[in-house]
Amino acid sequence: MNRKHSNHLQTVRERMDEACRRSGRAPESVRLLAVSKTHPASAVSQLHALGQRAFGESYVDEAVTKITELANPDIEWHFIGPIQSNKTRTIAEHFDWVQGVDRAKIVRRLADQRPDGRPPLNVLIQVNLDDEPQKAGCQPDRIAELADMIAGCDTLRLRGLMAIPAPRDAFDAQRAVFARLRELYENLRKDHPGIDTLSAGMSADLEAAIAEGSTMVRVGTALFGARNAAGT
Repeated sequence: MNRKHSNHLQTVRERMDEACRRSGRAPESVRLLAVSKTHPASAVSQLHALGQRAFGESYVDEAVTKITELANPDIEWHFIGPIQSNKTRTIAEHFDWVQGVDRAKIVRRLADQRPDGRPPLNVLIQVNLDDEPQKAGCQPDRIAELADMIAGCDTLRLRGLMAIPAPRDAFDAQRAVFARLRELYENLRKDHPGIDTLSAGMSADLEAAIAEGSTMVRVGTALFGARNAAGT
């Protein structure tokens, strides 16, 4: 067993537990998504052996190689990268969750391409909170339309929202943007009371996200070490 992975996982869980304590929340109310993109299947296997179940991938071909190699039904695979139309079939066939749905075309393709016999694909709508042109995500005023569309598909299950805000160094500034996301989430729950997931917070800002109601934090760097790709 890789002691580095064990120590990193323990440290992240302690950060999450302390953030929950400060916010008056139960530790079990926040799930950890281990962002394993660019890391080998062996690293996923080691973290899984330590009790981590959910893993996030952003590159379809790399992810499918890991999913096929590990072939472990106990691992929950989340696609968290931008979704290209020509990759939707592969995503629908291999993943349990999709975080990052932001347009109707992708909703239709995922719904049509989810294989028979598999449970509905869990879907989060990605919101572009800072109106960044280079970043995926729908505008806040499009959330309701996409949510209704997803909820109307038997092969999809609407679970909530996710966002990747622009980096902010100050804790209060981090909280402020996550508070905006939380408001959008609470508004969505009025029409879709069954949603249960607010995916927000990464290695650098998970405490602020938890303080504002995040139910899932996406952590890569603090678990696996630094990488060239951004977004964890």
